[in-house]
Amino acid sequence: MKKLCQLGVLCNGVFLYSAILSAQDSPPSTASNAQTASAPAAAAASAGDLAKATQNPVASLISVPIQNNSNFAVGPYNRTQDVLNIQPVIPARISENWMLISRIIQPIVWQPNAAATTGGQYGIGDMNPTFFLSPAKPGKLIWGLGPAIVLPTATSTALGQGKLSFGPSMVALVQPGHWTIGFLVNNVWSVAGSAHRPSVNQMALQYFITYNLKKGWNINSGPIVTANWHNQAGGDAAEGDDTPPGGRWTIPFGGGVGRIMRLGAQPVNLSANFYGNAVHPPGASSWGMRLQIALLYPKKPKG
Repeated sequence: MKKLCQLGVLCNGVFLYSAILSAQDSPPSTASNAQTASAPAAAAASAGDLAKATQNPVASLISVPIQNNSNFAVGPYNRTQDVLNIQPVIPARISENWMLISRIIQPIVWQPNAAATTGGQYGIGDMNPTFFLSPAKPGKLIWGLGPAIVLPTATSTALGQGKLSFGPSMVALVQPGHWTIGFLVNNVWSVAGSAHRPSVNQMALQYFITYNLKKGWNINSGPIVTANWHNQAGGDAAEGDDTPPGGRWTIPFGGGVGRIMRLGAQPVNLSANFYGNAVHPPGASSWGMRLQIALLYPKKPKG
């Protein structure tokens, strides 16, 4: 199973690398040079709109991100945990003024045995659906509110919490000029599940900052800060002194690059990011890598 996990991580890296290579600009043909100046301008505007839509969690854009998270240096033997998230985002207009955005995250997890050099559990983790009610015609501040749910779908006790959890979720962002700046936050509490598993009270906060460059490229950062409120935290988390057993906080910093492009006729959003965990529970990962390809399905223009 360890070999399968390593092969999966390698395949993700090779796939992303080959996709980026395929995005290199081809030499302009004689026919393309003969096109009018308005066509490239329209294409650039369309690409810019698509880039902004992909960076907006409550945009009217169907997307299917496939995200691989490799978390390194787990436990005393520096094992690697791998989490492949399949997370479709589906918007639906429910009235003239309101949109309902469904965002479902289904993880497939390799959880190593941190106390040994080999072994671990592989399978499906807990599903996390979130639903946002958002204005269909937002102003400068784009926002959404709704419930976050954690379903105990894990195929092993090591891969999930064994609890059904609910809580509120909120997203807010602005997109001035080339920038996208915002955050997405939720807190869930367990309401049912195995009596032999600990109760759940946890927060996840993702702040995201993106600066869009030419030709679909961007520089971005989107770390996910988590807090397990049932764990006892000692010291000041802001100073990185949250290290007793059951540390409460995980606070990563980092970023990476991305690009909107096409693979054949399919628009995609590729990104690669690296994060270091300035604060983390003892034995947890100290740094990680996130690779993502998102399949994009923008609305076709009328007429």
